[in-house]
Amino acid sequence: MKLKILPYHQEEQWIRACQKGEAAAQRQVYDKYARRMLGVCLRYVADPFEAEDVMISGFMKVFDKVSQFKGEGSFEGWIRKIMVNEALSHLRRSKSIYLETDLEKADYEPDYHSLSSHLEEADLLQMIQRLPTGYKTVFNLYAIEGYSHKEIAEMLQINEGTSKSQLCRARVMLQQYLAESETEHKVMQYGNGK
Repeated sequence: MKLKILPYHQEEQWIRACQKGEAAAQRQVYDKYARRMLGVCLRYVADPFEAEDVMISGFMKVFDKVSQFKGEGSFEGWIRKIMVNEALSHLRRSKSIYLETDLEKADYEPDYHSLSSHLEEADLLQMIQRLPTGYKTVFNLYAIEGYSHKEIAEMLQINEGTSKSQLCRARVMLQQYLAESETEHKVMQYGNGK
């Protein structure tokens, strides 16, 4: 199988064609980015069928608003932002985001140094998926997407303290999951006589 690398101008041509409403270009953009954007949606919406619906709805918005893309930043980053916003809208509509506030714990930073690094990326992503929706949403927005607490508060219509609290609780839960995984790893390692 040969790897075909498209020139940068190819993406510009797709964008212009999408702005004209050309279905073939829309299909090419969808084919190029769908897999990655489904991954983005799955970080927020755990059910694969719902995540796919969110992604498809997101692409409909991409094609509807493609004339607003001004070429500032990457086209993929612009699509990603739409997908994140669409996932958040889905969570709001389904009332899946339950956010609590515990300001006393908001500045607590768990100690990750005591844990080994035997985890793979897939293991960590599975742990993130186990988080309650509110914790997972804030964690993804802050730690993965890079939004500030102020931006998250605006996006989710909460205050910054709630965002910080949710992140703190997500980190504490992840630390617990990591500790459990570490224990399981040691049991497997020593249980097999290694």
